[in-house]
Amino acid sequence: MIVNMSYRPFLFFQAIKFQESIFALPFAYMGMFLASDGLPEIGQFLWITIAMVMARTVGMVANRVIDKNIDALNPRTSSRHLPMGILKSYELLVPGSIALLIFIFASYQLNFLAFILSPVAIGYLIIYPYTKRFTWAANIFLGWALAIAPAAAWIGIRGTLDIEIVLLSGAVAFWAGSFDIIYHCQDIEFQKDKPIHSVAKKFGLVNAFRISKIFDITALILLIIFGLIINISLPFFVSCIVVMGLLIYKYILVKPNDLTKLGMAFMRINSLVSTTMLVGTLLSIFIWDNILI
Repeated sequence: MIVNMSYRPFLFFQAIKFQESIFALPFAYMGMFLASDGLPEIGQFLWITIAMVMARTVGMVANRVIDKNIDALNPRTSSRHLPMGILKSYELLVPGSIALLIFIFASYQLNFLAFILSPVAIGYLIIYPYTKRFTWAANIFLGWALAIAPAAAWIGIRGTLDIEIVLLSGAVAFWAGSFDIIYHCQDIEFQKDKPIHSVAKKFGLVNAFRISKIFDITALILLIIFGLIINISLPFFVSCIVVMGLLIYKYILVKPNDLTKLGMAFMRINSLVSTTMLVGTLLSIFIWDNILI
């Protein structure tokens, strides 16, 4: 398929679903603002934002290139850019490699620990796509890929990895893992006779939804424990209640016997969950505590 070269950058961003960076960025900003005890320096804010976006870009490029043959066989993903021939692998790998270098440089600009851990984060993001080839826990590995965001931002500010941010990262891991379990339920028929693994394939659709609910409950518990440990104020916990409502709504929209609204749930609820928690955190730090003073 021939596409006008002027559209190539647009096609690249389309291929890696650049707009979905919003899912992880709010949790990264939570880690950043909490680690700063308020406003970070402008340089820290910019380098953390750049690092997060570049890391996700590398992860998505790796996912698309590594999985291109699987995507070509799966009816749900066969229309993606690489299987369709709209883009070539090198057209993702070249900007992906540039993103990798920018990520490492951004980490270097933050502090030494962020810099030395940057290859570990990138390595995990590149290795993750292979996990679906040998373990049903691949959905859980995806959750931990997103969980890197708040811990990385915390390290970017403080230069240390502390127990409280591990709790927040754990909450993100369970929340993201939960939705990835449900998201891949739509591929269960495709996976049945293929060497591709998921929670749904291993345990069935109904049990996959049960596990997903347990993950969401665990995420909420970890968020509350995190809030209590850092002694954050009321708006944060109100956000937890709102998020609980959003997660309940997710299971109203999507059921084991009805996955038709999965796209709506994925885009809207995921972005609302992370944004709601960020708003609650910002209100706690900058508004509520000042009102009480």
